[in-house]
Amino acid sequence: MANQTVRVAAIQLESQADVSENLERAAVLVARAATAGAELVLLPENFAFFGPEADKRERAERLGDHAAPIQGALAGWARAHRLFVVGGGFPERSSDPARPFNTAAVFAPSGELIASYRKLHLFDVDLADGSSLRESAATSAGSEVTTFDVSGFRFGLSICYDLRFPELYRALVERGAHALLVPAAFTLHTGKDHWHPLLRARAIESQCWLVAAAQWGKHPGERRTYGHSLVVDPWGTIVAEASDRPGFILADLDRAYLESVRRAVPCLTHRKQIREPDRN
Repeated sequence: MANQTVRVAAIQLESQADVSENLERAAVLVARAATAGAELVLLPENFAFFGPEADKRERAERLGDHAAPIQGALAGWARAHRLFVVGGGFPERSSDPARPFNTAAVFAPSGELIASYRKLHLFDVDLADGSSLRESAATSAGSEVTTFDVSGFRFGLSICYDLRFPELYRALVERGAHALLVPAAFTLHTGKDHWHPLLRARAIESQCWLVAAAQWGKHPGERRTYGHSLVVDPWGTIVAEASDRPGFILADLDRAYLESVRRAVPCLTHRKQIREPDRN
């Protein structure tokens, strides 16, 4: 019989451009989360490198290379603490050397890479505060959705800007997801208004647990991120939230509660296929 609960931790960081220093800080929080009983630890987007795009290319790693600094650290933490570690977004080499993927990688307690996800939706925006961001100029987009299993739960992967595209989360639910992971580096400008409502909406409409690990604070290039890492239950209630500093939050995801929500409001079984009108 599948386990009824799994304890997860969402790590909140203030990552900078130095990979070694970022990994050292993350290692401390992963160890603390493991001591607190976490079975799965989620790191935010850009956890290992949050610096100039030109420098990001130099730090891109071949997926599956455990000798590389970032993946070596992830695999080592997973083995040392006997837990699942999700690196929420790091530069992975692509066929275009100038545009690596933004990839989330999942390492099992054995240190084995068991799943990966390349960010589908890239953040190309002109914000009201005058800042302009073009993620696609230095990042290649992925093309596939990804799930993996831990202790009777199926987890679905996404990254940051994906949060604004509910069809991705519907696809994850159709593949059996019980929990949705959202590593992110939401800007302060958008986060203060959109972070909480978007996360709660994705949890409610998917009737899934949702775990979001965020960047918080100041980063190179005058970038500022909102933080407020969250765990949201399938009813849309926030059950854990990080304060304005690096750290981590813990929550026990309950499979029985998820099933009770889906029975009480069975909207996933009521869903209709909407056809486009015939324009001929």
